[in-house]
Amino acid sequence: MKLLRIDSSARRNSVSRQLTDRFVETWKKQNPAGQVIERDLATTALPLITDEWTLAAYSDPASLTPAQRETLAVSDALVEELLAADTIVIGAPMYNLTVSAPLKAWIDQIVRVGRTVLYGSSGTEGVLKGKKVVIITSRGGAFRPGTPTAQYDHQEPYLRHILGFIGLTDITFIHAENQKPGDLAEPARAAAIEQIQLAASAASNRPVTAQDLQL
Repeated sequence: MKLLRIDSSARRNSVSRQLTDRFVETWKKQNPAGQVIERDLATTALPLITDEWTLAAYSDPASLTPAQRETLAVSDALVEELLAADTIVIGAPMYNLTVSAPLKAWIDQIVRVGRTVLYGSSGTEGVLKGKKVVIITSRGGAFRPGTPTAQYDHQEPYLRHILGFIGLTDITFIHAENQKPGDLAEPARAAAIEQIQLAASAASNRPVTAQDLQL
């Protein structure tokens, strides 16, 4: 079993990083022989999409020049990490009502025609099927459906659609909301941690135990 951990916060001790730590800790207890692949997007040099990148990505792989292969090297490495993983956990703080810039840059690198999405006579088909994805968000406010601010959530809908486009449809969202300073932050984080234990167990195809909840 392989777990791909992706962190995308600019802060080294962010709430989202603390929560992905929890997920990994639980997963490792349940999969002692499993491998964890860590990808910190805040410290990864993620190139912007350029004309050269687009030309290389849409060219026949067999005809790529050395320069074009170098242009796609980061993208290729990120795609290989996804292909190898059985479970993917993504720490995603909400920045300006949506995802962080590093997470968006990662998405631009891994949505690749011929690698993660195929075009055929019946339309598009995502390649990355059969994998479990857990997305752990941290948010300053509350954006639950039915709340007055739900309409401003451009994070979960975007991630659900773009990851589904490449075949990642088995997605669990865990939201640590109300994380701005105040009385609501700690109870919301505790509730998220409990959900994380359950999600890590589900990803390992085993029931959660009382011992898991005591991490």
